This record gives sequence, C-alpha cells and structure tokens, in this order.
Amino acid sequence: MLNIIYAGTPEVAVPPLDYLANSDKVRVVGVLTREDAPVGRKRVLTPSPVAQRAEELGLPVVKANRWNDEAAAAIAELNADAAAVVAYGALLPLSALESLRYGWVNLHFSKLPAWRGAAPVQRALIAGEQEIFSTTFLLEEGLDTGTHLRTGIHPRSRRRHRRHRADAPRNQRRRTA
Repeated sequence: MLNIIYAGTPEVAVPPLDYLANSDKVRVVGVLTREDAPVGRKRVLTPSPVAQRAEELGLPVVKANRWNDEAAAAIAELNADAAAVVAYGALLPLSALESLRYGWVNLHFSKLPAWRGAAPVQRALIAGEQEIFSTTFLLEEGLDTGTHLRTGIHPRSRRRHRRHRADAPRNQRRRTA
C-alpha cells in the first residue's frame, strides 16, 4: 500500500481527503495544511477545514504557510511515498517536490493551462466558460506546472450540457412549451 501525505486547506479539499482516507489503495499518513487563521469579527484563530477533518480522522497534522526546515522534518518523519495536493494554498519549492519518492500529485479545478492560480472555477465562470474541468498533474517547480496525468469535465457541467443537446435521451431533454 502506498503511504501518502495529503496537502490541502479549504472546505473544497475535505471530500478528496475523505475519499483517500477511506481508500484501500493508499494510506494517508499525515496532512499538510496552512496555519490557523483569524476568522470572524473577533479574529479567533481557527484551524483550516482540512485540519479539522484530519484531526477528526486521527491523522497527524503539519501546519505550515511556507515550506521550511520544520515542515520538511515533520513530513520526513511520516515516511510518505507521495503526496496528493488539493488547494493547499502555497507554492512548494524544488526541495519539497524532491522529498518524496513518487512526487506530489495535484488536483486543480480547471483545464490547465487556461486558468492557473487561485480561484480557477470563479474566473472560468466570470469569463463565460460553459464547462468546468479538473486537471490532475505531477507538480513541478512553478505555479500549476507539471506533467498532466488526466483532465476531466466536472459532472455537473456534463449533465447541464447534455440537457441542451438534441441527441440527449428523451428524459433529459429540456421541454419547451
């Protein structure tokens, strides 16, 4: 079984963590997430949604806003073979990318290279895109760069698109009256 680190921060990164934590193909040995951040009017320091879920799952949590010696040492202690990244929120330097035997695999919510960086879904929608994609790729040094492993269309977009097609099954055609 492959031992992996999961790196993510916002709420959207929680379902992939749950999926991997329940997988019989990989073992999540720890989570890398950003440090607690002030939330609300009182600016209460609050763990990220991924940190909260990792703690519920009983997984070790490493909190770092940037890759540093402390984060590197904590990750090394977990003896991971690879990492899965979903919206971690920081660029990883070459030293981090080379620290794991099989590297870091990132799930990005866009069809790269069209929408690199933060908020790709929002930017695609504002630009009038009719379909939203996801791209899985092996991270390299730089912003959302690396060898693409798979690109897929978001299921909601596919269903929405199919309703408008004339060749869609009868029960999925849009009715006009």
